[in-house]
Amino acid sequence: MVNSQIKVGDKAPNFQFDTPWKLSQDFYDTLHHRDAIFVFLRYHGCPVCQMEMANLKREIELFNQKDARVFVFLQSSTETLLPLLKEGDWPFDIVCDPQGKIFQRYAVEPGGLLKYLHPAGLIAAIKATSRGFIHKKFEGKETQLPAAFIVKSDKTIKYVYYGKNISDVPKPATLAENLD
Repeated sequence: MVNSQIKVGDKAPNFQFDTPWKLSQDFYDTLHHRDAIFVFLRYHGCPVCQMEMANLKREIELFNQKDARVFVFLQSSTETLLPLLKEGDWPFDIVCDPQGKIFQRYAVEPGGLLKYLHPAGLIAAIKATSRGFIHKKFEGKETQLPAAFIVKSDKTIKYVYYGKNISDVPKPATLAENLD
């Protein structure tokens, strides 16, 4: 069953989540009266997703200045990520959702082949590989589209963006601007 897309003003659905380093967390409990940025990507083995994570890491101060917590959602398993990533290297929460349950809860759906092979996605893949990001293990749905949300401290949705192709993710500066 496909959930209807989230809209500005909706209450953010709660969920349980795992990171590579900590299991069974409750989103509402982790919020601690802070705003949250959600960035839904595909999986860690995707070079474009690795590049987007590196961009968020590089620009994390934009969110720290506004006391917002960043969550990156991947269709990767904790077992895949644990040996690849070191906890202290990531200034945001990496949410492992290999079954796509949170993706479904937020109506972040896969696209068809045309959205997967969209020229912008191909250009992003070339850019990512030229920056040294290499393809690793395939996980989840290969045609998964990205999305981004801003959840205010009162758990309402302030910003919604559903990507149109596999590389269509708002820039960190755009997300930070929309926190206000």
